[in-house]
Amino acid sequence: MAKLLNEISDDLRFIKSHTMQPKWYKTVKIFILLGFLVGYWYLFGWLKTVIFLAVFMFLSLLIHLLYRVKTKKYTQSWLDFIVVEENNEIKAKSIGKFYYLIILFNAILSVVISQLFA
Repeated sequence: MAKLLNEISDDLRFIKSHTMQPKWYKTVKIFILLGFLVGYWYLFGWLKTVIFLAVFMFLSLLIHLLYRVKTKKYTQSWLDFIVVEENNEIKAKSIGKFYYLIILFNAILSVVISQLFA
């Protein structure tokens, strides 16, 4: 269990420290998701919203883990995840279109699944 907590701590540290997105966007995207969830709940009810959220988070976790493994804990470039060395430090420089397209696909798939199974 301690190893899992250390891995989660490493990921949280990376998420807080990376500069691939502006700091304001890291905060705003939480409010975007919350606003979407409130609207989804208002339109379709709590059950479909819970199903949407569960599917979306599960698929997002899979993407996160895929990127984590393929980039060797964010130290190696892979697909649209670019890593550079600056001042003898390895830093994530950017993430590109593939990542955002797969997140959009996750959202659409989550909507479809929540509509079909609730």
